[in-house]
Amino acid sequence: MLEIEKLSYVYPDGHNAIREIDLKINEGESVALVGANGAGKSSLFKLIIGISDIKEGSIKIGGLPVEKKTLKEIRKKVGMVFQNPDDQLFMTKVYDDIAFGPRNELLSDEEVEERVTGALEVLGITHLRDRMPHRLSGGEKRVIAIASVLSMKPEIILFDEPTSFLDPKARRNVINTLDKLKMTKIIATHDMDMALEICDRVIIMNQGSVFADGPVEKLLLDEELLLQCSLELPLCMQKLEKLERIKIEQNRQSLFSNQI
Repeated sequence: MLEIEKLSYVYPDGHNAIREIDLKINEGESVALVGANGAGKSSLFKLIIGISDIKEGSIKIGGLPVEKKTLKEIRKKVGMVFQNPDDQLFMTKVYDDIAFGPRNELLSDEEVEERVTGALEVLGITHLRDRMPHRLSGGEKRVIAIASVLSMKPEIILFDEPTSFLDPKARRNVINTLDKLKMTKIIATHDMDMALEICDRVIIMNQGSVFADGPVEKLLLDEELLLQCSLELPLCMQKLEKLERIKIEQNRQSLFSNQI
């Protein structure tokens, strides 16, 4: 379980990024974290993973507080997939990128092989095992970055904009990949359609605070609520609304013609 209590964070320049957040995320939940740019999503991730120091409030992962002396254990429990996969992939072979974490934990060669093979098989990318990461497509790099985190067997994975800048085919592959993962997932995203499709719960952030928290089917279909946070309905719902308006107009015109 991820427990956040009275968490606030102010950057050195005085920007108040996180304001009095209280959250509980249970094991196995798939949670979308949405909000306009500057809402605090990335700042919250940095605090959860221990990149930024907590100065006010607390975060606990499975009862273990996030603090300097626990960071090694915390980062075994929580992995993060960055928005730009090139920030995570730096080896000359896919295998070595996925093996980097387990090797850093001083696991045996047999255990490293088991971890890497397992991650590749779960994600259906065994054919990429010996490829050079810099020659892969953007979508393939994203999935390899996920595999590099998966090989560490974390309890929670944080995803920062996993579908951004991808073509439709690569986006669909990443969405399918995320949907396969059964551990706790927290996905910071502007992709409302993806959130509606694969997440059970959505947390809407606005100006560093939690503005709303609840089922995706309820909150992501509430246009008035979303507009208050500078967000829009999922595109699939916008299309349905447009088709409905067209149908109503066609029926009105048909009725008018019959009256004439």
